[in-house]
Amino acid sequence: MTTTAPPTTAPATPSLWRHRDFMTLWTGQTLSETGSAVSTLAVPLIAVSVLNASTFSVSLLQAAGMAAYLLVALPAGVIVDRMRKRRLMVFCNLVRALAMGTIPLAFFAGELTMAQLWLVAALCSVCSVFFEVAYQCYLPAVVRSDQLLDANGKLSTTYSVAQVAGIGLGGGLVAVFGAARTVVIDAASFAVSAVSLLLIRRPEPEVAVPDGPRPRLREEISAGLAFAFRHPVLRKIVAASGTLNVFSQVIYALSVIYLVRVLELTPAEVAVQLALGTAGGIAGGLASGRLARRIGTARIIWVSLLGLGWTMLLVPLAEPGWRVAFYTVGMTGFAALCAIYNAAQISYRQQMCPPELLGRLTAGVRWIVWGALPIGAVLGGVLGTWLGVRETLVIAALGVWASGLWVYFSPLRRMRDFTPEPAGQS
Repeated sequence: MTTTAPPTTAPATPSLWRHRDFMTLWTGQTLSETGSAVSTLAVPLIAVSVLNASTFSVSLLQAAGMAAYLLVALPAGVIVDRMRKRRLMVFCNLVRALAMGTIPLAFFAGELTMAQLWLVAALCSVCSVFFEVAYQCYLPAVVRSDQLLDANGKLSTTYSVAQVAGIGLGGGLVAVFGAARTVVIDAASFAVSAVSLLLIRRPEPEVAVPDGPRPRLREEISAGLAFAFRHPVLRKIVAASGTLNVFSQVIYALSVIYLVRVLELTPAEVAVQLALGTAGGIAGGLASGRLARRIGTARIIWVSLLGLGWTMLLVPLAEPGWRVAFYTVGMTGFAALCAIYNAAQISYRQQMCPPELLGRLTAGVRWIVWGALPIGAVLGGVLGTWLGVRETLVIAALGVWASGLWVYFSPLRRMRDFTPEPAGQS
């Protein structure tokens, strides 16, 4: 008598809610992002209300906080690939904690200056670049490959939660304690994030050491960019992300003017609209893993852009009164789009790239994609002045929606799910 073995089924992917190391990492990063959102409000308020800074000085403060993404992102990728990621992340968090902590100390000593605020913003910007590149490279060492998309979705939610909770919390804290004391929250959040990293139990893989002498810095930097541009899918994802960032920044650059001067909202109503729009990212981030499993881990990349991008066309249709809801729905849909799309495309990049090249690839992609942000902001100001605010928003909304065509007309259109490629292939 013969017996037939029962059919085997693939084991279900373990829930990240019960993954101790990931939850530790996620909790620490959520607190850190929330603290940073508090400082996003508190530090400019210190410059304006305490130091009586000029408009140009405050704009330099904003520029100092973004400059490192253009200046050091590419070499940061090389350095990240050469180091233990967790050790580097802990160091960056401690430096940011100390730097932010100097602001209230100098304030109470009566020695605070704009030069110090610029220096702190620039130093924190450099540390943020290194931390974020290392963070994306470290995640595959914490969770399984089939958990990456869900993990990136939850991490995308962190930013949206931080913006909603952090800015609201920051406003309340500034009103009660003053802007300088409120900055202590951000310094403490970086310290907590550093501790959370030290509590992760799973060991990090050894850093690969190449045989023979190391290539020159320029050659190592170009290796990450070359991998992205040679890959038939990654280069389309970079183009889509850059296009998305340019046109979305046009909308963000004009949002406050549009809400106040065209839709006739009060400052309190503007704050509510911005918070409601960001809340869409929370829902999108939490649902991204489930949607990707249903739609397909590869297919969701272009479906998210084309399937939700059209909602941005509602933004320029808003009018004073009840039709302000068009703006709310459009921006909520866009926030959900960004959370779902980013979780999927980052997971794709993490699985397609050899681990020893991931830092350089991540830094190269971020250099291009984040470099698009100031271009979009300037473009928004120019077009808004030349054509008008509403007309410019129509163009920007079409640009956001059309960004999905880059990935639709790529090999992704014929794929449902993606699987890791053998190391070294592109």
